[in-house]
Amino acid sequence: MENTLKIAMAQITPVLLNKVETLKKVENAITEAGKQGCELVVFGEALVPGYPFWLALTGGAEWNTTVNKELHATYVRNAIQIEEGELDAICALAKKYGIAVYLGIMERAKNRGGHSIYASLVYIDAEGDIKSVHRKLQPTYDERLTWAPGDGNGLQVHPLKKFTVGGLNCWENWMPLPRTALYGLGENLHIAVWPGSDHNTKDITRFIARESRSFVVSVSSLMAKKDFPKDTPHLEQILEKTPDVLANGGSCIAGPDGEWIVEPVLHDEGLIIQTIDFDRVYEERQNFDPVGHYSRPDVTKLTVNRERQSTVYYKD
Repeated sequence: MENTLKIAMAQITPVLLNKVETLKKVENAITEAGKQGCELVVFGEALVPGYPFWLALTGGAEWNTTVNKELHATYVRNAIQIEEGELDAICALAKKYGIAVYLGIMERAKNRGGHSIYASLVYIDAEGDIKSVHRKLQPTYDERLTWAPGDGNGLQVHPLKKFTVGGLNCWENWMPLPRTALYGLGENLHIAVWPGSDHNTKDITRFIARESRSFVVSVSSLMAKKDFPKDTPHLEQILEKTPDVLANGGSCIAGPDGEWIVEPVLHDEGLIIQTIDFDRVYEERQNFDPVGHYSRPDVTKLTVNRERQSTVYYKD
């Protein structure tokens, strides 16, 4: 059974701007996945406490407005500070059920002063230990109005049975060099997390699988107009321009040949469970291996800085 891995894609809706209630949904999903014998459960990008959809709906680029400031402040207050133990309950559940977890959070990073937030992908192993926190390298378009750019420290992979698993956030998956950094570490199970919608997952999932000859698991969240909590700041202004559906899911899995194992699942909330077989990786690496026999490091080579970045270094 070391060759196979049972994966749960947790396609769920956050309780937007409420980390406590969203973490409860995460805990319920981990418990359900654990009871079903899953060995890895994956959640979408920035799930806790949700994606900043309001930026595109409220004139997010307007300077010095009360709406933007108050929504941002609420967002920061509901971001996760890992150093304060806010993921301890998640780690305890991972250990209880012997299940690894990839969780997308907004991280309020203590080593960067504790006031800016990062779209971070946290990997927790089956022993309940946090093994990596990957801060998204480059926020996309309007995300830059509320998220800070991360660093290379989280470009890590992890052993999971016979697999080597790594992950990236959303449009990072379109960036060739971060993908290559993970390939070079031996990645053969790639996790791609998204805020939601098959327009993101339907092409890139199969492309990465075919390029890397790896399994690719893309996991998205859901969000509809009806899902905005009633206590959301400036709710009336947000809803004026909100479509009925902001994120339709689109979680899916592609095999190492680039073909679908699970096609994008739309609108359904809950766990999507699939078992994959490691041997398929070796089969497809026979004719192409992007950092092995089908590479020329004497001609092109990548250098990666994995130092955790901080503005101030103290020498006491």
